[in-house]
Amino acid sequence: MDAIPQTMGPQFGRRSWAEPWKIKMVEPLRRVTAAERVSALRAADYNTFLLKSDDVYIDLLTDSGTGAMSDRQWAGMMLGDEAYAGSRNFYRLEAAVRTHYGYAHILPTHQGRGAEHLLSRCAITPGQLVPGNMYFTTTRLHQELAGGVFVDVIVEDAHDTTSLHPFKGNVDLGRLEALIAKEGANRIAYVSLAGTVNMAGGQPVSMENVKALRVLCDRHGVRIFLDATRMAENAYFIQEREPGYADVPIAAIVREFCSCTDGAWMSGKKDNLVNIGGWLAVNDWTLYEELRNLIVVYEGLHTYGGMAGRDMEAMAIGIEECLQDDYIRSRVGQVHYLGELLTDWNVPIVQPVGGHAVFLDARAFYPHIPQHEFPAQTLAAELYLDSGIRAMERGVVSAGRNPETGDHNFPRLELTRLTIPRRVYTQAHMDVVAESVKTIFDRRAETRGLRMTYEPRYLRFFQARFERL
Repeated sequence: MDAIPQTMGPQFGRRSWAEPWKIKMVEPLRRVTAAERVSALRAADYNTFLLKSDDVYIDLLTDSGTGAMSDRQWAGMMLGDEAYAGSRNFYRLEAAVRTHYGYAHILPTHQGRGAEHLLSRCAITPGQLVPGNMYFTTTRLHQELAGGVFVDVIVEDAHDTTSLHPFKGNVDLGRLEALIAKEGANRIAYVSLAGTVNMAGGQPVSMENVKALRVLCDRHGVRIFLDATRMAENAYFIQEREPGYADVPIAAIVREFCSCTDGAWMSGKKDNLVNIGGWLAVNDWTLYEELRNLIVVYEGLHTYGGMAGRDMEAMAIGIEECLQDDYIRSRVGQVHYLGELLTDWNVPIVQPVGGHAVFLDARAFYPHIPQHEFPAQTLAAELYLDSGIRAMERGVVSAGRNPETGDHNFPRLELTRLTIPRRVYTQAHMDVVAESVKTIFDRRAETRGLRMTYEPRYLRFFQARFERL
C-alpha cells in the first residue's frame, strides 16, 4: 500500500503493517438475509438514511460519531464534572484546542452544525457572499439561512474524478481575487475553507495554498474560517505529498495550518474521536463576545454548550489521540486499502483516494442513468441490496434545489460515499465491501434509476423517499 510505508524484510521481501491498537471489546454483527434486505429497503423507500441500524451489516453511511473510543477516553468519561457552570472538563477541552489548534477563544457546541449556525449568525450580513472550496450541505444551509450566498472557488481539478492533482481541495486564488475585485471586499463575509473537502471526495488543501490564501485575504481585509473537522487527515496528506513536510509531525502541521486562519469550527464526531460534540474557536475577542452571548440562547452555557462534562473530557483526550502519527497513518491507510482494491478492479472512483472515504463515481458507474434519476442514490440502494452494506449519496439529492428557481442543483460530481468509521472495522471488512461493489458493478447495465416521491424542505438527502423506475 502506498499509504503505509513498507519495510523490506530479508525473507519475505516486505513487512506488513498493523493498526496501532488492539481490540478490547467487540460488538456482534448480524448478517442480513437477502429477503430481509429487500423488505428493509422498500420500507425505507430506497433511502439508506431511513434504514434501521439493526438491518445493516457493515455501516459505511458516515464517519460522524461512529468511531470507537479508546480505553483512555472511556476512563475519562468517568471523570465527568456535570456542573452546570465552570465544569473542569471544559477547561481541559479549552486547553487541548488551544494547544493543538492554536485558537484563543473556544466554545463547545452540541455538534459541528451548532458551531456552523452560530458562526453564520454572527459573521454574515444578509446579502454577503461566502466563497469557499466547494459547499458542504449543512454549512451552506446555515450560511443561506443567515442571508449569505455561497460561491464556489475551488480549483477546477476538484470536479474531475480522474484528475490526480494532489491537492484538489485548494482554493483557486485567481477566482477568489476576481470575485473580490468584482463585488468588493465589503461584500465578502469570510472565506469558508474546508480541510479536507468532503464533497470533492475527501480531498486536501496544501500548506502552500492556505498560506497564499492568508496573504490574499490580508490584502483585502477578509477573514478565513476553517472547517477543521478532518484537519488531521488533511495534515497527513501534506506530510505525505508536500515538499518540506515529510519529517514534520502531524500535530505541528495542524497547528501551522490553523495559524493561517481566523477561527474554526469542529464536528468532534470525526477527527476528535467522540460520538457527539463539537466546538467553535476564534481569535477575535469582539466576535467571541457575540458568539458567547448567542450560545446561551441556542446551545447552553458557554462552558458546556450542549455537551455533558464527560463528553468534553473524552473529546479533550480524543484531540491528543487523533494527532498521533501512527494513528492517522493507519486511519488513512485503511481507506486507501479499499480504494486500491476497487482501482485494481477498474471500478470508477474519485482519484486520488481521500482521507475518510472512498467515493464511487456514480455517473461513470451508471452512464445510462441520467442525473435526474439519481444514479448515486441508486448505487447506494444496490449496494445494500447486494450485501447489507450501507453507504450514502453525495450528488444531486445532497445538492438540493436552487432557492431562487426551485430547480434541482445538478453538481458536476455525482458520488456514492463509502465512509470508513475510525478504529471500527478490519481489513477483512474492507475486502467484503470491495467484493460487493465489484458485484454490482459487473451487473450495472441492468440497473434502473429512481424517482423521488417525498422531498423535505431542507437537507432532503436525510429524509427523502424514492421508488424504482
